[in-house]
Amino acid sequence: MTRAKAEPVLHIYDDTFRVTEWRFAPGAETGWHVHGHDYVIVPLTDGTLALENPGGAQAQAHLTQGVPYSRRTGVEHNVINAGAAPLAFLEVETVRDHAAHQRRDVLVRFMAAWNARDVDALMDCMAADCAFHASAGPLAQGTQYQGRDAVRAAYAAMFDQFPQAAWTEDRHSVLGEIGVSEWRFVGTDRSGRQVDVQGCDLFRFDGDLIALKDSYRKARTG
Repeated sequence: MTRAKAEPVLHIYDDTFRVTEWRFAPGAETGWHVHGHDYVIVPLTDGTLALENPGGAQAQAHLTQGVPYSRRTGVEHNVINAGAAPLAFLEVETVRDHAAHQRRDVLVRFMAAWNARDVDALMDCMAADCAFHASAGPLAQGTQYQGRDAVRAAYAAMFDQFPQAAWTEDRHSVLGEIGVSEWRFVGTDRSGRQVDVQGCDLFRFDGDLIALKDSYRKARTG
């Protein structure tokens, strides 16, 4: 079946939001698409949408003018006006959320690479021009390692210093260009000394990759 296409009218597109008004004649469709961002639908009219979903599944959504609903990134479907009258809605996408999701995924992979003791995987998460500020050192910022070679050597040295190590209880969040990973480090160094402390990393990003890892951890006494 060949259907008419719904008409998209772009109202706002900046670094935070994309707002598109979708106008449907009776029987018109958007065509198959995957949503790359979290979004909110604000109906401008009453109406009924037929939703074609992957695998042949079908559903309906009943729109009430002015009553919004939200969906998360990754939704895949074809949207059709199933009513006898024209309908329209605003689709408000949070464009910035895509970068945040991508960067958080990098932090999750980065933590997994530490627990896998995989230096190559760690460096895959680092930007071309990267730096690492250790939690201890002679400077107020700790020991600073600048450039991929220096950062890679520092990460490898950490594995050498702690033959047994695990980063647990991890939580990750991203806001704009800044990321935070909280963790609990449990390890045994080469002398047999056991370490069990909480800490965090502050990150700055270059695109989706880590430009700076800035580490902090508790110092236990007694």
